Amino acid sequence: MSLTQIKKLRELTSLGIKDCKKALEKAKGDFDKALKLLKEKGAQVMEKKKARQTSQGLVDAYIHFGGNLGAIVEINCETDFVARTDVFKQFVKDVAMQVAAASPDYIAKDDISKEDLKKIDNIDEYAKDKCLLEQVFIKDNKITMGQYLHDAVSKTGENIVIKRFARFVLGEENES
Repeated sequence: MSLTQIKKLRELTSLGIKDCKKALEKAKGDFDKALKLLKEKGAQVMEKKKARQTSQGLVDAYIHFGGNLGAIVEINCETDFVARTDVFKQFVKDVAMQVAAASPDYIAKDDISKEDLKKIDNIDEYAKDKCLLEQVFIKDNKITMGQYLHDAVSKTGENIVIKRFARFVLGEENES
């Protein structure tokens, strides 16, 4: 186990040095195993935080260069303190940009309407295209928006919920 490994784990997971060191010790120095352990731990933490109420947050918009495309999003968190942090603000801006660029119809798989489910042959392929949390993040194609949300929750220590969004294209009718 080296300081370089701990630093790399910290960068990848946004967890504390102590957590990264413990994971490496538990994995007997195997970096990939330690990373897997930390991701599992992060998923458990995120699951616990899902029950927390999110009554604070931000509404923000992204307008594409030229003004012919835009999106507006509402993203909630637990406290106004977190809503004012750079991490949260950047997350909100990135979600608005993702919505404008990738044109999702739903936030998550669970939100897909029964009518659409009847028409879909491959739910996973459809979700990758039409569900925001399943889409590849446009600013980092190595992660999904769901993973990016998980990272934001890890960094802020609070539950974060993408509440709603709308996308606007000049000349198109908005269905909402």
